Parts: sequence; structure tokens; C-alpha cells
Amino acid sequence: MPPDFNLPFVLSVFGAFVASTAIARLYVWPALRSMPRYDALRVLAALSAFRFEGMNFMVVGFVSPQLPSWFGGQVGWGDFAAAVLALLSMAALTWRWTFAVPIVWIFNLVGAVDLLNAYFKGVTQIADPGLFGAGIYIPTLYVPVLLVSHTLAFIILSRAQLDPKKS
Repeated sequence: MPPDFNLPFVLSVFGAFVASTAIARLYVWPALRSMPRYDALRVLAALSAFRFEGMNFMVVGFVSPQLPSWFGGQVGWGDFAAAVLALLSMAALTWRWTFAVPIVWIFNLVGAVDLLNAYFKGVTQIADPGLFGAGIYIPTLYVPVLLVSHTLAFIILSRAQLDPKKS
């Protein structure tokens, strides 16, 4: 094992993924499947409406002053963009805009890629997760929930494209 490998951090992230997946499978997915497509997608987008919280990765005191500013900026602005797109998706779905589904696709792609990029950069370039400070709960708790919600949204979006009768 590499000397800077942080097993407790990895296990907490892994545990949150397992718990998020189990809760989604047992409780969330059955509820979403019974909803009209636009309503189900709006529920999933709502979870990302709070991604403005990621802007705190740019706030010294919330995170360690030793956390590279490029990392905080990438995480913060990526989350900001995803939160704005989530709110736009919610509005488009609520008001049944004709281009609502393409907006949700864009939000879901941008949001998922941003989270995966942040994980990749965090794992490969931030040796000490303690530098996240109070923000440690974002990658260990909130991000697994968000990635599972993006996965569910991708399933709903792709199924609707395969079977237009279920729109």
C-alpha cells in the first residue's frame, strides 16, 4: 500500500457509496419508477440544487490554507455550474419546456463529469484528505449520493429515449 494511502478515508467514501446505492435501490428507485418521467427527473435534479455548497472549497478556514487553490477553484466553480444547471433543469421540467429533456441531459453530463473529475483530482493530487477541513463531508457523504442520483437520472433519460411511449 502506498505510504500516503488513507484507508479510513477510502472506506468512508466506499461505505457511503454502498449505503447510497442500497437506499436508492430499496426506497428511491421504486418511488421514482412510479412517477411521471419529468417529476422523477425533477426530484433527482433537486438533490444537486445544493451544490453551491462546493463553493466553500475556495474558503480558507472551511478548508485548510494548504489545500491548493486550483483544486478549490475547480471544485467550487464546477459545483456552481452544476447547481445552476440543476435549478434550470427543475424549472424546465416544472414548466414543461419543450427543451427540458436536453437541459437535463446537459446538467446530468456536466454534473457527473464534474464529480468524477473532482474525485480523480482529489485522489491523484491531494495526498492528505485532511486538507478538505470541514469540507470532508462533501466527498465522503454528499458526492456518493449525487453520483447515485446522476446514475438514476441517466437510467431514466436513456429508457425514455429507448421507449418513447413511457415519456
